[in-house]
Amino acid sequence: MPASPLTDTPATRTHARTASADLPEDAEQLRAGIQSVEVGFALLDALSQATGALMLRDLAAAAGMSAAKAHRYLVSFQRMGLVLQDPVSTRYDLGPAALRLGLASLSRIDAVKLARDRIAALLAETGHTLAIAVWGNQGPTMVHWTEAPQTVPVTLRLGDVMPLLTSATGRCFAAFMGSEGRDAQRIGPMIRDELARLKKLPLNGLPLEDVPHSLQEVQALLEETRRRGLGRVVHSLLPGVGGFCAPVFDAQGRLALGLVVLGSVATLDTHWDGPPAQAVLRCARQLSADLGHSPGA
Repeated sequence: MPASPLTDTPATRTHARTASADLPEDAEQLRAGIQSVEVGFALLDALSQATGALMLRDLAAAAGMSAAKAHRYLVSFQRMGLVLQDPVSTRYDLGPAALRLGLASLSRIDAVKLARDRIAALLAETGHTLAIAVWGNQGPTMVHWTEAPQTVPVTLRLGDVMPLLTSATGRCFAAFMGSEGRDAQRIGPMIRDELARLKKLPLNGLPLEDVPHSLQEVQALLEETRRRGLGRVVHSLLPGVGGFCAPVFDAQGRLALGLVVLGSVATLDTHWDGPPAQAVLRCARQLSADLGHSPGA
């Protein structure tokens, strides 16, 4: 029997197809499709974490699947340019499409915004004032500030340039800026100028052990900062105030910003292995990973 023109029209056929997409069977197929993407991504993730190209058996094992199953995914990934296979060694590695995706992602990352998004959780964990600093024209510069409730106010403002030797932020930048680039090369002269100014100032009761007075003491301080993985001050920036600054690195290993926690020494645990120091260090390392940094690479 021919279909009625009132019931068999493009509109009714489109409606039927749309309705069928809502059926449980199709919904289950959709979920299975998404799961397949997730399973296949395990191979790409394993390649991204490897130090070099991998044999099929090793790649499959790293992704937690059989070699036969991994091979099926790799065939598709090769067609898409996400994976390459060396014809001689038969090893697999990331392909040009994966590189393009990575570079596009990195170019769109705003490191400061990424750090600001973590401040609320870090504030809840530490209970102390937090800040973000970047390298500006004059040195380490505060670009974000979040005061914790019921803490002693610290007389610092956005845009303030921090000293290299008497602030946790400055020590962090001085220790981790590296030796390449114009800004890094400015560190040495800036340290010498700051040392000269410190020698002219009265001590004001500040403890000598936290304020360097020679290049040798500066070198020892920066070596400890690198060994600990973050900068620290106790009393040296402001009397009664302590703080830590952890470095955040980008994909090229350059210092992108410093993540700061500070507060009154009466309430802030200023031990290197104390909760505030370790919390800001963990957050900084995760931010570095999110920016594409690979330690030791």
